[in-house]
Parts: sequence; C-alpha cells; structure tokens
Amino acid sequence: MKLFDNTRAPNPRRARIFLAEKGIEIPTVQLSVVDKECQTPEFVETKNAMQRIPVLELDDGTCISESVAICRYFEALQPDPPLMGRSPLEQAQIEMWNRRMELDLFWRVTYAFRHTSPAMSHLQIPQVPEWAEANRGYLEEELAWLDGEMAKRPFIAGENFSIADITAVVAIDFARIIGRRLDEATPNLLRWHGEIAARPSYKA
Repeated sequence: MKLFDNTRAPNPRRARIFLAEKGIEIPTVQLSVVDKECQTPEFVETKNAMQRIPVLELDDGTCISESVAICRYFEALQPDPPLMGRSPLEQAQIEMWNRRMELDLFWRVTYAFRHTSPAMSHLQIPQVPEWAEANRGYLEEELAWLDGEMAKRPFIAGENFSIADITAVVAIDFARIIGRRLDEATPNLLRWHGEIAARPSYKA
C-alpha cells in the first residue's frame, strides 16, 4: 500500500492529517502537480484518470482517489478514533459540516488561487481573474459566518474533532497562498485554529 502525495498541495494534506490522527503510517510517493507528473499516460491509465492526487494504491493494485474517499477507506478499516462519527446522527452532522467546509471554504480558496497564480496558468485554462475576485469576497463572508458558529462549540461539527476540522484547517492554511490569514476579526476561529495547530497531526 502507498499514497501518491505532494507535501505542498492541500488535498493530499487532508489525507495525511487523517492518517496521522489514526496513527497509520504508509509509504508515500511524491508527485509534482506543477510539473504535470499526475498527467503522464501511465498515471492517467493506471492510477487516476482525473489526473489528481492523492491516490491510494492498495497492495493488489486497486487505486482509490479523492481525499475523502481515501479517508472513508481507513475509517472503515480502523474505526478508532472515530473521525466520521459513530451514530447515524453524528455521521450525518459530520458529513454536513465537512461538505460545507469543502464547498464553501476550501473551494473558494482554490478558485481564487487557480485563477490568479501564474504557476497555475498551464493547468487552469482559461484563468478568469473576475471569478477569483468573486471567490475572495465569498471567502470573507464564509469566514465571518464560521467565526460566529465557532462561538457555539469547540470543533467544526460539534464536541469532537472530526474530518470537518481537517478540511477547514487545510482550507484556512491554504488561504495564505492568496494572502489571507486569520486575524483578530475572527477571534473564535483563531482560538479553534490554535487548538488544531497544537495537535501532532497538524504537522503531517
């Protein structure tokens, strides 16, 4: 078993933090997104036709792509500690919050980056600067709303750390690449981020 990874890309980091929380260690293969190492004919044919990482390759050659799908595989293999909930209600709530963090936070940052960065110009065709700017605005709205939510509970989806926290912290850290860092305007998010950053898995 091995994980096709990139230490600078946000999606693989989600899988790495999840694995670290589980205490699972597997070998990794580093690929460069910028150098199009995920677009080689061999990778596309045998690993992931979508030309993305992370990809988990099992011992029998089966490949699982998409970070949340990889996390679900390991959650099923090793339920403890639970990062996707135990009861049907917990699972639904965590899924709800993880989707919110992915669609309304993570992808806002991604669009702002991909549509403005010169390094992405050969991957994001066409780049639409207006779409990047719109997503910066949406991101500010989302951060303000989320700060209010984090006044109500210790973690994104409730009382316990979950995959929703992983998605949120990766998105917020990734926002630094577009010049957006948390500040005193969102004190509850600052508190939450500090607690997440103190976990050993944060450095994965």
